[in-house]
Amino acid sequence: MYRILIAVNNDDDRAHDQAAFVSAFPAVEDDIEVVVTHTITDDEATAPDELQSLDRIDTVRAVRDRLESEGIGVELAEARQPPADGILELAEEFDVHNIVIGARRRSPVGKAVFGSVTQQVIQEADIPVTVAGFETE
Repeated sequence: MYRILIAVNNDDDRAHDQAAFVSAFPAVEDDIEVVVTHTITDDEATAPDELQSLDRIDTVRAVRDRLESEGIGVELAEARQPPADGILELAEEFDVHNIVIGARRRSPVGKAVFGSVTQQVIQEADIPVTVAGFETE
């Protein structure tokens, strides 16, 4: 079984691109499991319990629904703060083989460095990290 962790934020286009990458993954649906995560912000963490579910986040639902409609098994898991640490901990906890994370398109100078979360995950992960869902700033 090949497990993939998709770390989404609140950007719909980026989440769509991340799901599209996994959907096109060269494997049989039964051979892939996906864990979708989103880091709950401090404001979200202090919201009433019924509002803290990952199901309420549009990008999480969109990725889950798309992959499930294609026969890919999906599990949701909340990442802790700070986001990069939470993503890396979930990757280890779920024994994933690949992390799919998003990034914004940067200016020529900014191209040398990804966003801080993406950069930290790339540098610290001991498994492949796929950067998908580039968008312009």
